[in-house]
Amino acid sequence: MAAYMIVFAVVKDRARFLADYAVPTAALIAKFGGEYVLRAPGVESLEGGLFGGASAVISRWPDKAAIRRFWDSPEYASLKAARRPLAEAHVMMVGEPG
Repeated sequence: MAAYMIVFAVVKDRARFLADYAVPTAALIAKFGGEYVLRAPGVESLEGGLFGGASAVISRWPDKAAIRRFWDSPEYASLKAARRPLAEAHVMMVGEPG
């Protein structure tokens, strides 16, 4: 069953974020079987406000196991480390159980 990774991020340095993280991560997501559904700045909160103003990224994957393979991969570990000083990210995964 399809699964989705949903990310809300407050980006501190957009130019460096794009160059050091977003571009190489996009290639890696495709390598691991994911595809972008949405990438956009300027989240508007309708209720709650927790992520208002953040950027949002939603990617679709074959299943939760594919997300885990990507997330736990050595290739992504270095990109996560590059992202941390550039953005505060909240990352979630959702999908039907196996």
